[in-house]
Amino acid sequence: MNIGERIKELRTEKKLTQGELAAKVGLTYIQVGRYETQKSAPSSDVLQKLAQALDTTTDFLMMGSQDEVVAAQLTDKELLRLFKQVEQLSPEDKHLVKTFIDAFLTKRQIQELAK
Repeated sequence: MNIGERIKELRTEKKLTQGELAAKVGLTYIQVGRYETQKSAPSSDVLQKLAQALDTTTDFLMMGSQDEVVAAQLTDKELLRLFKQVEQLSPEDKHLVKTFIDAFLTKRQIQELAK
């Protein structure tokens, strides 16, 4: 996948039109289309703005590192480290961890409603 395809994929995941993304970044929809079709490459300044508007990193846009997009969205590095370790567990253990997290979050939501 190239940079244009990654921009388009993230834009569509966020349900943004080319025009909406362009407005967030200070471009025209035509220029966003050029980036997506690889007819033009964004400058480093524009790349930074695109990454910010798409809630990702410039590394992900340029190189496609999945870890980078996760790290950009997850600011607690300790949680990121733990989730990486959980990925190495057996399917049964992963299910158990997910069940614990779900139970904890449900409990918190109930506590918030009770206030």
